[in-house]
Amino acid sequence: MHRWPYLFGFALLPVFGNGQNPLGNLADGIQSRFSDKQPVIDYTLTVDSTDLSFVAVQIKLENISDSFQLGMYAHPLADDKYWRYVENFNVSADQGVATSIREDSALWKVFTQNHQATVSYKIHFPKAMVPRYATRPFLTLLGGLVGDYHNFMYVLGQTLSPSYIHFRLPSGWQIATGLEPTADPFSFYAASAGILLDAPVLIGHFKKWQFQVEGVPHTIAYWSLPDASSFDTLTFVSNIHKIVTEAARLFGRLPYREYFFLLQDGNFGALEHTNSVTVGMPSKDLAKNISEYNGEIAHEYFHAWNFMRIIPVEYTSIDYRPPHYSRSLWWSEGLTMFYADLLQRRAGILHDTTTRSQHLAELIAEYTNNPGNHSFSAEKVSMSDVAPAGYLGDYIASTHLQGELIGNLFDMMIRNATDGKRNIDDLMRKMFEDFGGPKGFNGSDVEQATKKICQCETEVHSFFEDHIRGNKTIDFNKYLAQVGLRMNLTKKIFLGDDQKPAADGSIYAWNDAASHTTKLGIVNPNGCWGKAGLHTGDVLLKMNDSTVSNANDFFSWRDKLQVGDSVNMEIKRNDKTIRTEVHLTSQYLTLTNVERLPKRSAKEEKLYSQWIAGR
Repeated sequence: MHRWPYLFGFALLPVFGNGQNPLGNLADGIQSRFSDKQPVIDYTLTVDSTDLSFVAVQIKLENISDSFQLGMYAHPLADDKYWRYVENFNVSADQGVATSIREDSALWKVFTQNHQATVSYKIHFPKAMVPRYATRPFLTLLGGLVGDYHNFMYVLGQTLSPSYIHFRLPSGWQIATGLEPTADPFSFYAASAGILLDAPVLIGHFKKWQFQVEGVPHTIAYWSLPDASSFDTLTFVSNIHKIVTEAARLFGRLPYREYFFLLQDGNFGALEHTNSVTVGMPSKDLAKNISEYNGEIAHEYFHAWNFMRIIPVEYTSIDYRPPHYSRSLWWSEGLTMFYADLLQRRAGILHDTTTRSQHLAELIAEYTNNPGNHSFSAEKVSMSDVAPAGYLGDYIASTHLQGELIGNLFDMMIRNATDGKRNIDDLMRKMFEDFGGPKGFNGSDVEQATKKICQCETEVHSFFEDHIRGNKTIDFNKYLAQVGLRMNLTKKIFLGDDQKPAADGSIYAWNDAASHTTKLGIVNPNGCWGKAGLHTGDVLLKMNDSTVSNANDFFSWRDKLQVGDSVNMEIKRNDKTIRTEVHLTSQYLTLTNVERLPKRSAKEEKLYSQWIAGR
């Protein structure tokens, strides 16, 4: 999942281990394993063209226990809590009586007879914001997005049971999904609940393009708005083809039977899946710059390895309860950011002309300008990625940014220790080899894999103690020097569009749906807002005696403020109303430049040439 950070023919590789091959015998290639205790499960999802506010789901179960539970999976990174929109939950049995009770918000218990039951319910879609978030289901007269964990329940204790999924759709609508197709174009197969719950389904009228990489088929399905802008589809498809090709070269194989890019006009956001990705990609943006979303595509696609196969240990099971926060998202998200940039460079399809050193300078500047990034360990920031606002107190930080920087430093460290014979590609392949199956990984596993690749145990252990588990600020020049580089930092007052000193913007606001209030968040406790006594989580009531009803109102206020202004803030904290006056000050911006060392050894010259080329 990509959260953009805040500002302030292939090479032959070794055969991977048995963890990459789930087959127990030859027949497993065409049939599923089963036991006499395994239920037979059929899903039917219906779209009513006369009422597009909901989908109807029916689950027909046979060979099922007379008492079983159904749950809605809590996605570890994008739990939209669609159990809130379940309506008309009903159970029936062909013979005898069937009943149910709701045991938890996302859990139902069903009582039936004769080991069979039919469960039906509706998912009534919430009012969609505009633009829509691309990973959430929606329906229009032209189609929409359905399926996966948003719509389907699963049988607890039977997550390895296969199922068939049937779709009843308006006439003429197409289907694009990572679910396994059958001879019936409206019926699909899922080998397990995990596959079912991780396969969104694009339906309706959309354009399709197809290509193959190493014989593996890939489909691009683009759902358009009625007033869609025209864009260069040849370059669009070619860019995605090149990204896939570079990933195949890196790993030596593709980890799926086929892949679907489910792209949506007018929407925003993205989410990775086992053999598909959902991405909001407005045609008006593509018309202006056909390469605008190359980074987004590369990032989400690379998750097919780094997150969907190389899985944090906290996320290896399916549960209706949200999982524990993961300490390893700096690797899962951050190294994926690193490779999103690298795959584009290798493919020659960057949307800008920055070099690796220029890009690295931008990352270091973001790290430096946001104190949260260098005040907390990579593991702590990883846990904050899906935690409620305020997890880091009066700071925010980006695990994507931290991890991408760490990826660069790992690359330099490995190149230096092996005299350029190995690089971070070897580490990524090692992680895939060791953890590409059902076994989850943690930070210690990454540490051990890095030590094996570079044979530099002391340096690797110190790095993990200082920056992964610890919160020591990174000494970038220590690692840059290994490839003949150094960085220079300069500070200046941050200027606005009018080229005048801009007011301190180290505060934000959000609309809290649970409490129906507008809450404040502090980015830097040493900024003027933090020094005035404001804290993350404060409920905003008024600014200069004017009621602020939502976050947009707050930003409208904040963006008009100038250096030297004063603003009276009225907030509520722990049911106590507090008033404070904030005096607006300017803020400093750190500029970063990465340049060649004036004197470089022959080894540094060689490593620099390799690193800057991204190979």
